[in-house]
Amino acid sequence: MQLGDLFDDAPLDIVTASIEIDRVEIDSRACGPGTLFLAVPGSREDGARYAADAVARGAVAVMASAPMEVGVPVVVIPPSQVRAMVAHVSAAIVGHPDRRVELVGVTGTNGKTTVTSLVAQLVQHLGWNGANIGTLTNQRTTPAGPELFRTIDGIVRGFDSAPRSIIALEVSSHALDQGRVDGLQFAVAAFTNLSHEHLDYHGSMEAYYRVKAQLFTPERARRAVIWVDDSYGARLADESTIATTSVSMADVTSVTMSLIGTTFFWRGHLVRSPLVGAYNVDNAVMAMSIVSALGADEAQVVEALAAVRPVPGRFEIVHSQDVVVIVDYAHTPAGLEHLLGDVRSLASAARIITVFGCGGDRDHEKRPAMGAVAAERSDIVYVTSDNPRSEDPDGIIDAIMAGVENGSNVHREVDRRRAISLALGEARSGDVVVVAGKGHETTQSIGDAVLEFDDRAVVRELMK
Repeated sequence: MQLGDLFDDAPLDIVTASIEIDRVEIDSRACGPGTLFLAVPGSREDGARYAADAVARGAVAVMASAPMEVGVPVVVIPPSQVRAMVAHVSAAIVGHPDRRVELVGVTGTNGKTTVTSLVAQLVQHLGWNGANIGTLTNQRTTPAGPELFRTIDGIVRGFDSAPRSIIALEVSSHALDQGRVDGLQFAVAAFTNLSHEHLDYHGSMEAYYRVKAQLFTPERARRAVIWVDDSYGARLADESTIATTSVSMADVTSVTMSLIGTTFFWRGHLVRSPLVGAYNVDNAVMAMSIVSALGADEAQVVEALAAVRPVPGRFEIVHSQDVVVIVDYAHTPAGLEHLLGDVRSLASAARIITVFGCGGDRDHEKRPAMGAVAAERSDIVYVTSDNPRSEDPDGIIDAIMAGVENGSNVHREVDRRRAISLALGEARSGDVVVVAGKGHETTQSIGDAVLEFDDRAVVRELMK
C-alpha cells in the first residue's frame, strides 16, 4: 500500500505519496524495510524519541504530531487526531479485517479471559467461526493498534465459510485510556465487575470506572451485557445509552458444585458446566448471555456449554490425588477472595494452603489487602515472589505482610519454587494447595531477566 493511500487527506507530494508501506509499527525495535513508524506519545514515553532508531532499522516514513528531521518523510498529524489515525492506518494496512467479523468486547477487573474464551468456544460449538484475543494469546491483554489489527487479520484469514464469525476481545482499562481499541465497532460490549486494581495508573476507583464506561456508548457498541450484581455494573446499566441486557445470579437457580464441574438452571434450562467454582458460574452465565445477545438460541447455547474446555490457569486442578493442587490467575484482592471462598465451599473439611505474591511495578495499594484476604481465608499461607520486575522482591513481600494480623499462620519465602515446595511438603492427605497469581503464565520477570517458570509444571514436577 502506498503512503498516500493511508493518508488520503494529508497534503503529500507525489514522490512521498508513492512510497510503498508494508507494515506499521509503534515500537521502533520492530521496524524493518517498508515500515511506517508511528511516533506517538505513550503513557510513559514519547515515541518521537525513537524515530531515528526506527529509521536506522529500515522505516521509510514516520507519522508524528510535530515536524522532525530523521532522513525520511514525516507525516505530521494534529495531536488531537493521532489516536484516531493510529487506528485508521493500523486497520487499513491489513485491509480492515474488523469489518469482516462481529466483535465482542469484554471489560472488567476479573473474568475477562474466561468470558472471552468461553464466548469463542460457545460460538464454535454452534457452528460459527470463533476466536478470542487477550491474555492467553498476546503479550498485552489488549494489544496496541498495529498488533491488534494484524492479530484480527490473521484470525479472519483462518476462518472458513461458517454463517457467522465472532472474535471476543479482552478490553483493558489501559487500552481504553490509551486508544488501543479506537476505530473498532463492537456488536456486544460486556462488563464483568470492578474492584481494586490499576489504581497506580487511574488514581481512583471513580476514574477507573469512568474509563471502563467509555466502551458502553453508541459510538463503540451496539449492545451491552452487564453483570449488575456488581455495584459498578448496576450503575453502568443505569447510565448505559445502548440496548442493555442485565445479568445477575437472580437468573440462576439450583447450583450444585463439585471439583469436577457444576450444574445449575439458567433461564429455565438445565446447565451442565465442566467449570469449577462459584465465580465460574458467573463467568459461564456472562458468556451464555453474550452469545444469546448475538442472537443464538438459548437451548443450543446451554448444550454448547457442556462441551467447553476449562480455561488454562483458571481454577486449573493440576493434581487431585490425596492432595488437591489448584493453580489460578487470581491477582487482585477480590479475585483471591472469590477463589479461596470457592475452594472452602468445595473442600470444607480440608486445610487450605495458599502460595501467592504480588507483581512489581504495579498497584502498591492492593498488596496489604491481598495479604489480609489470604491470611483470613487460608489455614497456612506462603507469601512469595510473583513477577517482581524492577522492584526488590522482599520489599513487595513486606507490603503484603503489612496486611497480615499477628498470629496468622503466614510465612515468607522469596523464591517461588521453594515456596511451592514448602506448601506441598506441608500438605497432608485431604488438604488443598492453592498457587495463585500467575495462572497460565510460563515465565517470571525478575529485574531485566525473563525466566522460564510455570506454576503448573513446577507443581507436577515436585509432586512426582
